[in-house]
Amino acid sequence: MVLGVTALVFAQPRDRGPRMRKHTVTRAGSVRLVPATKRPQAKNHHSVRIIKGERVLGSNGIPAHLVGAFPNSGNPHTITEQNYDFKIPADPEPAHRVSPVHYDQGTSGPPNRPLGIALNGVLFDPGTAEFWNGDRDANWNYEALGGSIDLGLDDNHAHVQPTGAYHYHGLPTKYLAELGVSRNRHSPQVGWAADGFPIYALYGYKDPRDPRSQVVEMTSSYRLRSGKRPSGKTGPGGKYDGAFLRDYEFANGRGTLDECNGRFCVTPEFPNGTYAYFLTNKWPVVPRYFRGTPAELRSETRGQQGQRRDGRRPPRRGR
Repeated sequence: MVLGVTALVFAQPRDRGPRMRKHTVTRAGSVRLVPATKRPQAKNHHSVRIIKGERVLGSNGIPAHLVGAFPNSGNPHTITEQNYDFKIPADPEPAHRVSPVHYDQGTSGPPNRPLGIALNGVLFDPGTAEFWNGDRDANWNYEALGGSIDLGLDDNHAHVQPTGAYHYHGLPTKYLAELGVSRNRHSPQVGWAADGFPIYALYGYKDPRDPRSQVVEMTSSYRLRSGKRPSGKTGPGGKYDGAFLRDYEFANGRGTLDECNGRFCVTPEFPNGTYAYFLTNKWPVVPRYFRGTPAELRSETRGQQGQRRDGRRPPRRGR
């Protein structure tokens, strides 16, 4: 059961940017997934090049696997080809401090940035542009996997941005099946993070330094906070239950991974060792912090921005 309603009004940011929907939902719910039974209208195209110390990733953002029906009741946008041409470090190094995917400060521009890009050229972009009461200043950002708001995610935990960009918020089920991800062996590489480090999914070596050790599930060290959220003008109130990004906290050593949902380890592709991110079954699923210094992963669509089938510009809905 979800407590509260989504008000049919929009909040206008102070910088007169895109209007935000005004939500009053305070309780997490079950995520309704749209069956991924549709084949994308365009074919998948992606490329990788190394140029002057940078890894250049090109893609049209279209997956080869099946997707959900878009537009749908939770997401009014149509998948369109993108023109991705991203440059990330080919020899990344850890930064002095970790940096978040979500921007805690500021009221202009996107409230989040993509974690990275899958090897198939689709973005890992876990954040949303949905805020409690439409108030970005209060910074109670709704979690896409919390189920409070129907964002029209398909079986790949993906949907479409207003730009027409199909992107993953959680485990890309059909993509992982394509790659043959299995509990019986170390995960193959599934993507690149914006800071240049590789992304894996679910399974790694028990001993991070020994490729001969047992393959085990990689686990998150995050948990729900105890108690209740602040209420009144500063917060939505209610129990910390996963409806919001801020409902979670990091508990060092609780799982196998650090606050960036990664670790330093050897992998099949990096036998000498690397820092590696992992997608996990439990939150955050897609990492929410960078270990290195991230490059910018934003670009323009090839077609019209998220146009509906009736030719009108759709309302802003999630990210």
